[in-house]
Amino acid sequence: MANSLHRCAWAESDPLLLSYHDEEWGVPEYDSRALWEKLMLDGFQAGLSWSIILRKREALRKAFKKFAPEKVARFGEADIVRLLADPGIVRSRAKIEATIGGARAYLAMQESGEDFATIAWGMVGGKPIQNTGDVLTKSPLSEEISKALKKRGFKFVGPVIVYAWMQAVGLVNDHAARCFRRKAVRAFERQNNSIR
Repeated sequence: MANSLHRCAWAESDPLLLSYHDEEWGVPEYDSRALWEKLMLDGFQAGLSWSIILRKREALRKAFKKFAPEKVARFGEADIVRLLADPGIVRSRAKIEATIGGARAYLAMQESGEDFATIAWGMVGGKPIQNTGDVLTKSPLSEEISKALKKRGFKFVGPVIVYAWMQAVGLVNDHAARCFRRKAVRAFERQNNSIR
């Protein structure tokens, strides 16, 4: 019966993608740390498929101390060398360094009184954008958010990565019109609108 449901086409090629699509993708996320983690994971995806990141997600969480920014921000060269030797993760020095820098940028935002979730949701007017047009790879808004993140010291946050992150965390609902998750995701918005 599950296979008779209409889904976004990208989710039907892999059981892991299907599960991610059905349970996580597009559900509005309002927790700052979780939003940051998902942005870092999208940075790791650059040039790779999302299914690779999903397969490595638990190893990445372990390697980056459950993506606790206060722990990751303290990583130094010895940690980078350790991570580069870890076959369970994406072993890219640039992406590892960007994640460490991203933790420092996240903490700097906190120290200056900026809440990551409040900033992210403020950029979309406090509620998910319900996309009824073509699914994009980037948008003027993702370009604006990308610039805002880069200004705060984040890397691997270009407009395409940012748009994928926006889709993943529910800043934009890009489930296809016929996808059974479109209405369900919209219902999550109404239930969890704590940022508004």
